[in-house]
Amino acid sequence: MNYQAIYDIAEICARKGIEHVVLCPGSRCAPLTLAFSRQGSFKMHVFSDERSAGFIALGLAQQTKQPVVVICTSGSALYNLAPAVSEAYFSEIPLVILSADRPSEWIGQHDGQTIFQQSIFGKHVKGSYQLPQEYTPADNAWAINRMVNEAINLSQLQKHGPVHINAPFREPLYPAKGESITFSKDLRIIDSQPSEAQLSESTKKIFTEHWKTYNKILIVCGQEDKDSALHQLLRYNAEKHALPVIADILSNQHGLENSIQHADSFLGFAPEKLKESLQPELLITVGKSIISKQVKLFLRKYTPIVHWHIQEAGEVADTYQHLSHTVFVTPETFFTFLSTLDKKESFDRQKKENYKQLWALEESKCIEVTNNFFPQTELNEFEVVKEVVTNLPSDCHLHLANSMSVRYANYIGLSTQHSNINVYANRGTSGIDGSTSTVVGHCLANPDVLNVLITGDIAFFYDRNAFWHNYSLPNLRIVLLNNHGGVIFKLIDGPSDMPEADALFVTQQKLNAKYLCVEHGIEHLPVDNRKKLKNMIHNLFERDGIPKILEIESDPNLNKTIFESFKKSLKARYES
Repeated sequence: MNYQAIYDIAEICARKGIEHVVLCPGSRCAPLTLAFSRQGSFKMHVFSDERSAGFIALGLAQQTKQPVVVICTSGSALYNLAPAVSEAYFSEIPLVILSADRPSEWIGQHDGQTIFQQSIFGKHVKGSYQLPQEYTPADNAWAINRMVNEAINLSQLQKHGPVHINAPFREPLYPAKGESITFSKDLRIIDSQPSEAQLSESTKKIFTEHWKTYNKILIVCGQEDKDSALHQLLRYNAEKHALPVIADILSNQHGLENSIQHADSFLGFAPEKLKESLQPELLITVGKSIISKQVKLFLRKYTPIVHWHIQEAGEVADTYQHLSHTVFVTPETFFTFLSTLDKKESFDRQKKENYKQLWALEESKCIEVTNNFFPQTELNEFEVVKEVVTNLPSDCHLHLANSMSVRYANYIGLSTQHSNINVYANRGTSGIDGSTSTVVGHCLANPDVLNVLITGDIAFFYDRNAFWHNYSLPNLRIVLLNNHGGVIFKLIDGPSDMPEADALFVTQQKLNAKYLCVEHGIEHLPVDNRKKLKNMIHNLFERDGIPKILEIESDPNLNKTIFESFKKSLKARYES
C-alpha cells in the first residue's frame, strides 16, 4: 500500500500546531501510529482503555486550549470513546478523533473488529469525515488533505468541539523491511480565520432602550474557563451600574467581590414575597450551564420581561424558558459596550442599588448560616469538602466530579482569596464517567500545576483505569468521599422515597482506595477523625512529587442526615 497521503496527516497536524496525541494501541491503526510517532513533533501519550483515553485527551485539550488528536483502532474500541466525545461536544472542547477502519466491503461480513464506524458519533461531533479507501489517485490525496485541514479548522472555529475522521486501511498495514516513512514537504495547509463579530448599531440601540426602561437587572454567569478580561469587565460594570451577579463555583468568577455564589442555598427556601422582590426585569446571561437547580426554577417562574443571552456563536439554549434576544459576540465585546452606557441617576439609580442590596443581603446571611453550621458532632464528607476547599493552595486547579461532589463544593463556594484558582467539571453531560481521567489529562498537560479532584466513590472506582498507564503524576491530588454507595439517590426526590432505593438505586460497594494506591504508587491518606483531617490536608497539599489520595469512609445515612440538617438550617432563618 502507498500510505503517503495517510502519513501526511501527521505532518498536517504538526504544521497546524497540534502538540499532544493520545494513542490507544491496536494493529489496524498502525499507519497512523507510525506516522505520528516518526514525525517527531508530538508528545505521545499511550493508554490502553479507550474510554479513559478519551477523557485524558479531553483534559489535555481543556488545559492547553488546543486540539488533541486521539488515534484508535477499528471495531468496538472506537465506541468506547463516545462518552468523552459527547462531553467534549457539550463542553466545547476540541478533539480530533482518528479511527482506523476495515475496507467497506468487509463490514458486516463476520470479519474481525468490524462495526459501522462511519458517522458513529452522530450529532455529538461538529463534523464526520470518511476518507477514501484508495490513497494513490491524485484526487483522493487531495480529498484527504482537504478533509483533514477542514476537520482541524472546524474543531477550533467559534464554539470548539470534537471532529471524527474515519480512515479505512487495507493490509499490509506496516512498512516493508527497509521501507522508510517520509512526509511531503509541499503540503497544502488551509488556515481558517475566526469571525470578528461586533455589536451592530441596531443591537446597541435595542439594548440601550431596554437599559433605560428597566431597573431590576440581573447577570447570571454559567460555566466558563477563567477569563481575566471578562472578570475585570464584570467587576467594573457591577460596580458602576449596581448590578447583582449570580456566579456559582463553575463560573470561575469567585474573585468577583460581592458576587452571589450561594443563590442555590437561599432561593429554595425564600418566601414568595421575597422572590417577587428578587425577580429581574432584565436578565443578562453568559456562559454554559449552571449547577443550581433553584436558580433555574426561580427564573422559570419569576420570569424576566427581557432576557439577553451573550455567546460568540452556535446554538443557544433557552434554559430559563424566556429568551428574547441572542447576541453573537464575545462576552468581552458585550460588556465593553455596557461599560460605556451612562449610569442611571437619582431615583432610578436608587432602585438599582436597592435591588442589588437585596441580593447581597440574602447572600451574606446565607454565608453566615453556612459558616455557623460547621463543625458537626461527627466528621462527615460535607465537612471534609469544606475544609479542603477552604484550605486550597492559591494557585491550584480544582476539579469537581458530578453528583454530590460538585454540589457540596458549590454550597461552600470559593472566596476572593482563591481568585487564582481555576475550577473545572465535566458538566457538558454531567456524567460520572471520566472525571479522574480528565484530571490526569490536565496533570500531563502541565506538570507544574497542582490538580485537586474532589470525587465520590462511584465516580472514582468507575474510572479506575485512569491510573492504568506508565506515566508519573506528581501533581495529582484526589479527595475521595467514600460512602460505599451513592448519597445523592438518598437525597433527591423520587428514588429516596422508594422501598427499593438501597437495592436498586444506591450502588452498594465495599471498596476503598488502599490497594489501588499500593498498585499504582500513590500515597494513601485515610481520614477518620477531625484532628487527623487537618494534618492530612496539610500533607495532601505538600508539593513533594508524590500523587496522593485523601479518603474519608463514612456512613451514607450520616451524610444524608447532615445534609438534610444543613438544608433545615437554611430554611430556619426564614421561619424565625
